[in-house]
Amino acid sequence: MPDLPQLLLFIVAGWLLNLTPGPDVLYIVNHSLRNGVRAGMVAALGIFAGCFVHVAIATVGLGALLATSATAFTMVKVIGAAYLLWMGVRLLRAATPGWSPDATPAEHDMGHVFRRGFLTNVLNPKVALFFLAFLPQFIAPATQHKTLAFLALGLLFSVNALPVTLGYAWAAAWAARRVQRVRSAMHWLDRAAGLLFIGFGLKLAFTDNPAP
Repeated sequence: MPDLPQLLLFIVAGWLLNLTPGPDVLYIVNHSLRNGVRAGMVAALGIFAGCFVHVAIATVGLGALLATSATAFTMVKVIGAAYLLWMGVRLLRAATPGWSPDATPAEHDMGHVFRRGFLTNVLNPKVALFFLAFLPQFIAPATQHKTLAFLALGLLFSVNALPVTLGYAWAAAWAARRVQRVRSAMHWLDRAAGLLFIGFGLKLAFTDNPAP
């Protein structure tokens, strides 16, 4: 494990990286705006759960396979891109919601919100590649148990990201309660979110395979 200064740097870097908007943040914010903070937090927890899959994959070496095998990366990339494009099309075709700041989704809908958040994260192979590129920088060459150190840092990064993603959910719900224009603009927000998801899907689809 890194020493205290390195560990603090790791935590701060993780926060900064998680503040950068991407498909995960977009998914959380969209649900908070549409259905309130509870839905946004459930979406964040789904994405949080997905991070543990990537940590496990990278730890056991499948992440290294994605980094070196063009075929494996392409397969996961196509599935992930198709999922993002599907979500984008769904948002573009969504009817204008009858939204109110105090609206609460039905209990069974929360399972769908969680699962889709989980899949949004899991089906993005770039997350596994990110772990492989970022975490080793904080593992000293002399570390005896590098696999355990990698696993510990991956878990810390995922837990460290949770306050940021929950914060996005809360901030979006807070803004929706206080900005009345959001209600009338939800139709266009869905369309904008749909276009962004399609953009993320296309970007992922055309990501170059890692060099062997």
